[in-house]
Amino acid sequence: QVHLRESGGGTVQIGGSLKLSCKSSTLSFNSRCVGWFRQSPGTEREAVASLQGSGRVSYADFVKGRFSIFVDGAENTLYLEMNNLKSEDTAVYFCVAAGTCASRPLAAESFGFWGHGTQVTVSS
Repeated sequence: QVHLRESGGGTVQIGGSLKLSCKSSTLSFNSRCVGWFRQSPGTEREAVASLQGSGRVSYADFVKGRFSIFVDGAENTLYLEMNNLKSEDTAVYFCVAAGTCASRPLAAESFGFWGHGTQVTVSS
């Protein structure tokens, strides 16, 4: 059974930064598609970013230039570094993984493995 465990969420002021982490003891993040999604109350879940085994990165338009996704292969940890946070970034953030997502790197349907999420709250 695959387990993805997110951490690093919390409350931060507008303009602040957070770094989310995702670890798995059962799934290697190397050479596969991994990513982050988010969902806030009353809204559809939306893709934030994905990183393919090829190294190709995809970002949602609303985070380009502010967020960065990367994997530490030695630690088998997926990260999402978030800067210049806005109130609309408030959401539960989910770590996701798949074998491949090349055809639809920002589609929820591409990812078969999901973590339970970590809450990010951006306050004024």
